[in-house]
Amino acid sequence: MTQRHEPDREAATEPAMAADTDSLNEPAMVASGKSSRVAQLVSGDEFSLADAMGGWRGFVESAAPGVVFVVAYLGWGGFRIPVIASVATVLVMVVVRLVQRSSIQQALSGVFGVALGAVWAWRSGDAGGYFVPGLWINVAYAAGTLISMAVRWPLVGIVMGLLKGWGTSWRRDPRSMRAMQWATAIIAAVFLLRLAVQVPLYLADAIAALGTAKLAMGVPLFALSLWAVWLLVRSAAPDQAPQDPPQPTR
Repeated sequence: MTQRHEPDREAATEPAMAADTDSLNEPAMVASGKSSRVAQLVSGDEFSLADAMGGWRGFVESAAPGVVFVVAYLGWGGFRIPVIASVATVLVMVVVRLVQRSSIQQALSGVFGVALGAVWAWRSGDAGGYFVPGLWINVAYAAGTLISMAVRWPLVGIVMGLLKGWGTSWRRDPRSMRAMQWATAIIAAVFLLRLAVQVPLYLADAIAALGTAKLAMGVPLFALSLWAVWLLVRSAAPDQAPQDPPQPTR
C-alpha cells in the first residue's frame, strides 16, 4: 500500500469517510463531495491507508468530538456537559480552520453529526440519545447496500461502472459481478457489525463503552473495509468494456 501524491494535498489529507467515527456525518460527507474521493481511492491503481484514515489532522478532527463526549461523561455524568463539550470541540475546530484559512469541509461535516446527536440527546434528556441517530443511519445504510445486492445492482459496481467507464458491462461478466457483490457485502458488513456491537451497548446504557466502540468502528474500521474493497475490485474489469455507439454523420 503505497502513498499517492495528490495535487491538492489539503484535500488528500481529509478522511475518506469524513468523521466516520460517528456515521451521522456520512450524509454531510456526500453533500460536501467527499464521496467522490472515497470512490477515487477505491478505484485507483494504488491504495493509501493513510489517505483513507485522513492523515493525523483529519483523524484527530474526526475522533475529537466523540472522545470529548466520553471523557466528559465519565467525569461529570448526565448529558448536558458531555453534549456541550462535544459541540464546543467541533466549533473550535471550525474556528481554527477559519483562522488558518484552510478548508473547513471536514470540520463542517463534524458540525452536522455532532449537532444532530446533541439535539437528540437534549430532547430525550439522556446521554445515550447522542448515539441514536447514528444507529438509525447505520440501519438505513445496511438496508440500502443489502437491497442493492439482492436486486443484483451492487452499490460498488454502480460506482465503479461510472468511474471506470464500464457502463453496465460488469453485470454481464460473472467474474466482475461476483467481485462487486463481495465488495458491496464488505461495506454492508461494516454497518451490520456496528449495529451488532453498539445496539446492545445502547440498550444496556453502557455509554462509555458505546462511545469507545463508535470511535474504534469509525474511521479505522471503514478505512480497512475500503482497502478490502480495493483488493477485490482492482482487477475486476469486465472482459469487454462498452463501446460508445457510432455517431451518425451528416
